[in-house]
Amino acid sequence: MYKLSPFVWKENDLYRMLVRAVNPSGDPTQKVARIFYGESKDGINFKMDDGPVIAPGIATISKDGVEDPTVVQTPHGYLVYYTGWNLTEQRGELLVSKGETIHSLEYTGEALISHEDYRNPKEATVAQLKNKRWALFFEFARDGHSKLGKATSDAPEGPWNIDEEFLKAREDSWDSYHLSTGPMLQDSKNETVMFYNGANSDAHWRIGWVTMDDNGHIKQRCEDPLITPAPNEGGDVDIAFAASAILQDDNMIWLYYSCEDTEPLRALIEILDD
Repeated sequence: MYKLSPFVWKENDLYRMLVRAVNPSGDPTQKVARIFYGESKDGINFKMDDGPVIAPGIATISKDGVEDPTVVQTPHGYLVYYTGWNLTEQRGELLVSKGETIHSLEYTGEALISHEDYRNPKEATVAQLKNKRWALFFEFARDGHSKLGKATSDAPEGPWNIDEEFLKAREDSWDSYHLSTGPMLQDSKNETVMFYNGANSDAHWRIGWVTMDDNGHIKQRCEDPLITPAPNEGGDVDIAFAASAILQDDNMIWLYYSCEDTEPLRALIEILDD
């Protein structure tokens, strides 16, 4: 299977992962995404379950695939945000499952529905801001572009109120046409950082970053991409796409991402002194 969107988090001495896996097929109706769970002691070599923990078809909207998981740990277990895909209607929506354990997840409903202003919401990033409000950053479609939106709530499970378009494309830049969410964390300097995904009109995706203030407003944005995929030999796909991040120690971030929509990778990002 193609393996992409690796969401990795650490609990005690164990690394856990949810990953989107897709069977290769020339027929879109047979190319169906599922979400699998695995565990690792080193953050690289994961032992995966034989079957998915989130499968298509639990809801009508997810009958043709479940994609791009994001995990939120709560005192009562786990919330997992993910995208349900309906190929017939060409529609996606952000869904939520929860459970005391990853293997007891149950579907609870829609977090964000698709409508005219924010079509096909997906790629959720959910985190608590320094002001204690919860933020849900998401990708949506409008006017032929992928855009990056922001919603807020008093609780990690919502309900979510869409605030605004969070980050906008820049002319004559590597992120001039499409934008999508990536992972968010507070680094060892107490700086709130989001890694995001941007592309030009040819859908060449790269990974960049922004920093935020206590209320989740942008303070600083990179000029150049942080990660660019290696040159592609003979293929049309040119994608690096951030999925999750772990603050590993005082000066290192482990960034998990997908390359060419086929394989999960890890980058080591050093936090430099000012």
